[in-house]
Amino acid sequence: MVQTGQPADAAASSPDAPVADTGTAEGRTPRRPSLSPSRAADFKTCPLLYRFRTIDRLPERKSLAAVRGTLVHSVLERLYDLPARERTADAARELVAPAWEELRADPEVAALFAEGGAADGAPAEQPTEAPSLEAWLASAGKLVDNYFSLEDPSRIEPHGREELVEVTLPDGLLLRGYVDRLDVAPNGALRVVDYKTGSVPREAFEGKALFQMKFYALVLWRTRGVVASQLKLLYLGNGDALTYSPDEAELVRFERTLQAIWAAIERAVATGDFRPNRTRLCDWCDHQALCPSFGGTPPPFPAEAAAAAGWPALPIVERA
Repeated sequence: MVQTGQPADAAASSPDAPVADTGTAEGRTPRRPSLSPSRAADFKTCPLLYRFRTIDRLPERKSLAAVRGTLVHSVLERLYDLPARERTADAARELVAPAWEELRADPEVAALFAEGGAADGAPAEQPTEAPSLEAWLASAGKLVDNYFSLEDPSRIEPHGREELVEVTLPDGLLLRGYVDRLDVAPNGALRVVDYKTGSVPREAFEGKALFQMKFYALVLWRTRGVVASQLKLLYLGNGDALTYSPDEAELVRFERTLQAIWAAIERAVATGDFRPNRTRLCDWCDHQALCPSFGGTPPPFPAEAAAAAGWPALPIVERA
């Protein structure tokens, strides 16, 4: 999910950032790592990618597709600041320009157009010429327009937008993530809504798309005691939607899945052994130069950074 509506210090507010110390000097809670939907997906896809993003925190290029997603999310969030009767498609389009002015203040974002760098969705090794700013903004406006074919925002009053949800499971695993929109019905029923700027996935990939939503449903169930009645993904690329209704037994099974993923992450951190997993997604990875699958060598495991994030110190291994 593209995350917007966060403070300027995005690293500090990220669901993957170490949880800050709290309490008094005598009774302070130590920093500890957490698991978010995106980082769980990273580890499932490629453990080395998880390490690079979460522990090494290596920089990655911004892409036009990702920035457009952030722009569209910002517009839809601001739309619900308006009175219900004013939430029209015309009003939403008028929000594109001010949202873009804020985004372009980031030099990396502005450089995407100045450099003529990688276009939307282009693999890392196949950069293509970027579109004009006018064409790119028009494509964002089209995605905003498509939203109105899926919902009538004048009839919705969100309970939360870009809301941080988190819970500590009985085994100590901390789950954290940002929900695009949370709706609560008068009878207490929950609906979790996520905006996607692509098209609805093929059936074979629906499970991957729902992984993130089940994550949120689990956190909400554990914190509120209510199983979400609907998980709803809105695909603005083609104006389609994917909905799903989980049950309690399914969330229990999903919790076990997350615990298994976390156990594997803990083993990798304890040994410093994060194996690469070569897939077609590697074409879009910024870290090929450091990946053994492409002839690269990862930097030494950053034990100090891991310790700062709350991981226990690695055991000293004597080498012959």
